Amino acid sequence: MSGTTMLINDGLGRSAVLRHRAFKPIAVGMSRAPAVIVKAQPSSGGVQDPLMVRAARGEKVERAPCWMMRQAGRYQKSYRELARKHPSFRERSETTELIVEISLQPWNSFKPDGVILFSDILTPLPGIGVNFDIDDNKGPIIDSPIRSLDQVKQLHDMDFSKVDFVGRALTQLRTEVNNQAAVLGFVGSPWTLATYLIEGGSTTLYKTIKTMCFSAPELLDALLTKLADAMAAYIKYQIRAGAQCVQIFDSWGGQLPPREWDKWSGPYLKRIIASVKAEYPTVPLTLYANGSGGLLERLSATGADVVGVDWTTDMADARRRIDSNVSVQGNVDPAILFASQDAIEDAVRDCLRKAGGHRHILNLGHGVLVGTPEEGVAHMFDLSKSLTYADVAQN
Repeated sequence: MSGTTMLINDGLGRSAVLRHRAFKPIAVGMSRAPAVIVKAQPSSGGVQDPLMVRAARGEKVERAPCWMMRQAGRYQKSYRELARKHPSFRERSETTELIVEISLQPWNSFKPDGVILFSDILTPLPGIGVNFDIDDNKGPIIDSPIRSLDQVKQLHDMDFSKVDFVGRALTQLRTEVNNQAAVLGFVGSPWTLATYLIEGGSTTLYKTIKTMCFSAPELLDALLTKLADAMAAYIKYQIRAGAQCVQIFDSWGGQLPPREWDKWSGPYLKRIIASVKAEYPTVPLTLYANGSGGLLERLSATGADVVGVDWTTDMADARRRIDSNVSVQGNVDPAILFASQDAIEDAVRDCLRKAGGHRHILNLGHGVLVGTPEEGVAHMFDLSKSLTYADVAQN
């Protein structure tokens, strides 16, 4: 969800240079064991879970918690200054100290109710044996696009030593945020990741993978199954490291007709969610798919605790169509943050009112846009803290 909309953090203008920082050796046993030393523990002993966690679970809260997709990024002056010192996106997103610093920039500025890991949906791919690069102009480039079953068979189980910077960052974020907000992890959905692996990079047409749905269904099923199992393992790894909520981005799921989504995205999302819930039943999982107005009922039937709604769907309509036992997230138009404070307040109040005063996480319907005034972001966060459900109901 960025630069190109599928990426969480901005993908434009990123160098392919990757500089690794040296870390002290850690005992990981076998090479594919989770490379996290300290496991962040869930809240216990009378310590209340963060507001966002409680709202996601459907517990009674007095206001909707608020965070924003792509809340760490180029709209912030602090991020732009850091990016000038570290021009490689992969350095910024694969170096523990930089991940933590960038993730905390919006926390330090706005105190949102959720602090999401600064990373990328492609970050775990080397963990299953897929190398990729990032071109300044073209975006992600997969070294060897997958076009055969033999290539799928060469993919291995997640090697967590390839993403140890993610685990370390999440553990540090839990310490820094100190339960004053929820720490969020995230992954890409199997379908979305497969679009890159098969197309070889970004695409607007999806011709190769959509053709494969009919010409090579066994190959596609094998790849999606492999990705589902890898992402389930990656989510569990993030939870062990400290993530209190995890969002799954089915960024390109909305490109599928509903009947094809039922075959090529839905089952693999359900596989991930069932696997994670078997081990971590109380950790909220959010599912977001851009352009998913025609899929809302399907998204809410996956087992996810929260369904993210984009700004093209009326929140009242979404609340009616999504199961009442599933929370909703969203869905203020990101462009409204360029407008006046009165316009922002009107949009926020409208969203809060239509979400129904329960089981709602206030967010944008997409990521913060490049060039968004920081004052607009600050105003929406300030509103979220001052507008209780009682206030919204009275007005």
